[in-house]
Amino acid sequence: MQIRTVPARHALLFSLTALSSLAGCTVGPDYRGAPSLGAGAPPPAFVRSDASATTPAPAGRWWTALGDATLDALEERALAANADLAAAEARLRQARAALRVERANGRPSANLQGTYLHARLPGVNVGEDDGGGGSSSVDFYNQGFDASWELDLFGGKRRSVEAARAQAEEAEAKRADARVSLTAEVAQAYVNLRDRQRRIALGRQSVALGEQALALGQQRLERGTATRAEIEQMRQQLDETRAQLVPLATQRDAYLDELATLLALAPGALDAELAAPVTAPLPPAQVAIGDPATLLRNRPDIRAAERELAAQTAKVGVAEAARFPKVSFMGIFGLGGSDVSDLVDPGSLAALLAPRISWSFLDFGRNRAKITQAEAVRDEADAKYRAAVLAGLRDAEGALARFRDQRLIVADRARAFAAARASADLTAQRERAGTATKIDLADAERRRLTAESSLAGEEAALTTAFISVEKALGLGWI
Repeated sequence: MQIRTVPARHALLFSLTALSSLAGCTVGPDYRGAPSLGAGAPPPAFVRSDASATTPAPAGRWWTALGDATLDALEERALAANADLAAAEARLRQARAALRVERANGRPSANLQGTYLHARLPGVNVGEDDGGGGSSSVDFYNQGFDASWELDLFGGKRRSVEAARAQAEEAEAKRADARVSLTAEVAQAYVNLRDRQRRIALGRQSVALGEQALALGQQRLERGTATRAEIEQMRQQLDETRAQLVPLATQRDAYLDELATLLALAPGALDAELAAPVTAPLPPAQVAIGDPATLLRNRPDIRAAERELAAQTAKVGVAEAARFPKVSFMGIFGLGGSDVSDLVDPGSLAALLAPRISWSFLDFGRNRAKITQAEAVRDEADAKYRAAVLAGLRDAEGALARFRDQRLIVADRARAFAAARASADLTAQRERAGTATKIDLADAERRRLTAESSLAGEEAALTTAFISVEKALGLGWI
């Protein structure tokens, strides 16, 4: 049995004629870039910076400005192994794959197929009589391929590709944001670790001096030149100094564990490697911060918000296109018949081209509601973008103000430490001259250590303020 339909050349001619008669367009709003911020537009320069901040564009790998080789190595290891960053990379791959899917959805699809059909039809005299009282059986063989293609007359698929592209770029910006957060967290944990290690070392020196002073006080008490109240006061000071070391040790261990997990290691894995106390690095004398316009370009969270706005704008066009008719074509080409030999017989070629048009013109406002919904989502993304810009500017200005003020605090602490050191030196001279006791000298040295510990803490706070500035500027992802 042979099945014949419209010749393939006629079907092809018909489809080409239909395609040439249709002119596509793209409905929906065109995205024109980031919206105007109006009153929220950033000023030409940051208002909370000081003379140490310069306007050249800041460097991407900002942590190298701290001049600490150990920190540089930790940053590289974290960027290579961190689990949160790996998750952001996976989300980016997902978004890029979704973009490829949307691109493929706008192209024709084709499938190869082979069919064998055997039917026994009782009471029907078709094909071969199988001796079953008027019933017959039919065999059908077919091989070929089918293809389908929906024309993108009103740009719905083009808008889908546009939205998927913007979402892929949004995922890329979010990966960069994960890098910014990671590099800042590693640097802050490292600086805090070095600060606690230094202050623990200074605290232990102070405990040793306190123990020495207490022993000398006991000797004076035995000779009757000191009172019991003086001894108890010295013991109280010593116990307070010891007690201050306990939370410092706890914090040191917490920062070691934080660094380990940021590098995708088990807690305790870095204890031996970072056990030796090292002075926390200090920020450079001059810090490049650029300007607010540079911040808007660099901060990944702002770029992600802008790309989300672009994606939602494109999705309004997708919803708009759903209101209009859809035209698609389906084609089937194959060889077949009632005998196996028909599978290789050119005379048994079957060709079918089926154009189809569909239009949901009576939906009781469903498509209009979907458009309104898409527009509302777009407006939400617009508001979120504006909020992200203002939040970024606020973060930067706040970080710059803290960095500026912390410099003043460090200067005050440095002067206090210089005074305490000078006092300790003068007391040592007096002790050698016999006009001051060893207890006086021990007390002066303890005051010097206390001033040095306070200075160390404020210096570490200055460096963490510098790190906050770099994070607020959106650096660390380049």
